[in-house]
Amino acid sequence: MSPFRTGRRAAAAIVTAALLVPLAACSGGGDTNKDNGGGSGSTTKLTVLAAASLTDVFQKAGAVYEKEHPGTKVAFSFAGSQELAAQVKQGAPADALVTADTKTMDGLKADTGAPTIIAKNRLVIATGKGNPKKVGALKDLADSKLKVVLAAPEVPVGRYSKKVLDAQKLTVKPVSQEPNVRAVLSKVELGEADAGIVYKTDAATAPTKVDAVDIPDTQNAVASYPAAPLKSSQHAAAAAAFVKWLSTPEAQQLLQDAGFQKP
Repeated sequence: MSPFRTGRRAAAAIVTAALLVPLAACSGGGDTNKDNGGGSGSTTKLTVLAAASLTDVFQKAGAVYEKEHPGTKVAFSFAGSQELAAQVKQGAPADALVTADTKTMDGLKADTGAPTIIAKNRLVIATGKGNPKKVGALKDLADSKLKVVLAAPEVPVGRYSKKVLDAQKLTVKPVSQEPNVRAVLSKVELGEADAGIVYKTDAATAPTKVDAVDIPDTQNAVASYPAAPLKSSQHAAAAAAFVKWLSTPEAQQLLQDAGFQKP
């Protein structure tokens, strides 16, 4: 064989080997956002739709969960439960849902996995700091001279408020009806209302700005918080794991420290 032909074959072999190197490198790649159980080098990003009353405690819970599950990042979207339900029905990309009532969750059976009650809550009357109008009971909210703000009746806390007021045969004409419990609390904090009905846990987030007037158990309503993974989640295993974690002793302690009751 001539030296010329031998040289050509050697050159071709070198070129072929060079071409195979990048192909081999590409074949070993992977999607770091894929839900593969949180393996080494992967990151799963979870979006959790949660009732507005869970804002403070879930931000703490999310930080704890991420620390314990380094392959998972949790992002929360807080709003009134009825708004969250609308987002789910419209196909908003999310992985799990936590509402402030079972009615809203029950209306989404086609979109969620089996729900689990993770906490309960009760109502209080929020007033300005020092309770300047001397509000002492539900009946005081019927005073026409009092500026009362309530959540809209479509909102769980608004529905609970209507229930307890109707049970006492009280007619209250609110100066506004708000889209979620935090908006009610804000009106009282800013002095735009003399009083409003909120969850006990929400009043507890603003101890320097509002006072909380207890409502007797016999006149109160109990709010239940169900959590469920969404069937449309792209991270089904991770979403189910987060929902399950909310019932663990550690998560339950965080909820109870924030004033929520045991489920």
